[in-house]
Amino acid sequence: MSEQTVPAFARGTRLQHDRVRDQWIIQAPERAFLADPVAAEILRRVDGHTSLGGIIDALAEAFRAPREVIARDVLAMAGDLAGRQVLVSVT
Repeated sequence: MSEQTVPAFARGTRLQHDRVRDQWIIQAPERAFLADPVAAEILRRVDGHTSLGGIIDALAEAFRAPREVIARDVLAMAGDLAGRQVLVSVT
């Protein structure tokens, strides 16, 4: 995945907040993943319309962090989740 990629959750996969445990969970068919706070911040911005570059820009602005650091983390996580068939590329 690159900054031009527009990610979306794969069919049947979603990010959900477990209120009882106060934990974000990625639910996929026959499996689930716990999302740490950083992953949840990224995944809450995955809407099937915003590119990874747009997500990176929004996070860099919101957290006043170096864009290159955020870009590295976002692209690595998106690539990992694409490999696990959690995220797919819309474009």
